[in-house]
Amino acid sequence: MRWSEIDRVPCPVAQAMVVIGDSWTVLILRDAFRGATRFDAFQRASGAPRAVLSERLSHLVVHGVMERVQYEAHPPRFAYTLTDRGRALQPVLMALSHWAETHVETPLRKPGRRHTTCGHRFAPVVTCSECGEPVDAATVTYDRAQP
Repeated sequence: MRWSEIDRVPCPVAQAMVVIGDSWTVLILRDAFRGATRFDAFQRASGAPRAVLSERLSHLVVHGVMERVQYEAHPPRFAYTLTDRGRALQPVLMALSHWAETHVETPLRKPGRRHTTCGHRFAPVVTCSECGEPVDAATVTYDRAQP
């Protein structure tokens, strides 16, 4: 199977990769969560080439992850803001960041997550929506996909 055909795979992970399965896209999302909204801010933070950044932002808009909002008429200028669908990706990015902090030998920076309610730095934890217990690879099984 070719990468261009990934959208045909009946799997939630494959479907998510259609939307965010590119390193530039993930970095754009990281920067949006850190407050970037304008093209130049995304470019400075990510280092993405202009053409790549333009294509990835358009892709995120098409998939409803970001919204393009005009903030200046002459010349026309646009901001890119996360939609509800985009904000729902925050746990995914926190999990990726935590994984790198935990499993990459030399993290380049210290964890930067702080819970605004209590003020503490924290590790993201996935819990069962039914019983509230933490879940991990040892405590999860997957149903077989139905054809």
